[in-house]
Amino acid sequence: MGNPLPRRMFCVGLFAAAGGCRGYQYGHLLRDGQADMVGSHSAGGEVYKPLVEESVARLLGACEVTPASATYTPEGIPLARRVCFVGVENKSSEELGDFKDQIYQLIDTQINRAGSFEAISRRMVDAALDETRLRPDSLLVASNMRIFTAVLERDGQPVDYLLYATLTSGTTDRNKSSQRDYLLTLELVDTRSGSYLKEQAEISKGYHRSPLGKLANYSIFPSGR
Repeated sequence: MGNPLPRRMFCVGLFAAAGGCRGYQYGHLLRDGQADMVGSHSAGGEVYKPLVEESVARLLGACEVTPASATYTPEGIPLARRVCFVGVENKSSEELGDFKDQIYQLIDTQINRAGSFEAISRRMVDAALDETRLRPDSLLVASNMRIFTAVLERDGQPVDYLLYATLTSGTTDRNKSSQRDYLLTLELVDTRSGSYLKEQAEISKGYHRSPLGKLANYSIFPSGR
């Protein structure tokens, strides 16, 4: 009869390699082209990043600056329109956690990459809000908007638009599965005329108690929409 110790040690080692040891955590880097991890209980990068990309692209496309509407310097150089991104409001059923700041940065970066638009520094925006003691939602009152934009203009940051981002969600439950529809709405307000543009992007995500939940609630064939 052979010694069972080596076999037992092999099994313990295999279990540790497969399941990990309690108290330890492992990580790895994603390679180019690899998809983001899909969250099992809430949205993550797989939802928020596409929402930002699509909504910002739609908004900037809707208010594209034409040569006739552009503002020029005395030398004939077109000026970028200045956007004051006020912040991200979360009205969804989930806590955003550290994603709230990341959504802000993603939107801010995409605006700055557009040649016809330029986002005002967040630090300047926060400083102006602190000085005026105004809340982001109160800036839509005409008198408050004038006070706020005057402070930024005094500091060399003239404002053409205020930008608001709002995240909402709607949940549909079915037995032990649920579907959550995430909607990111961007609203661009002209500080001079008060007119505004609004664009949205939506992503739906299913949550299931078992791997078979997807098959039980969704067709494996695309709907063609």
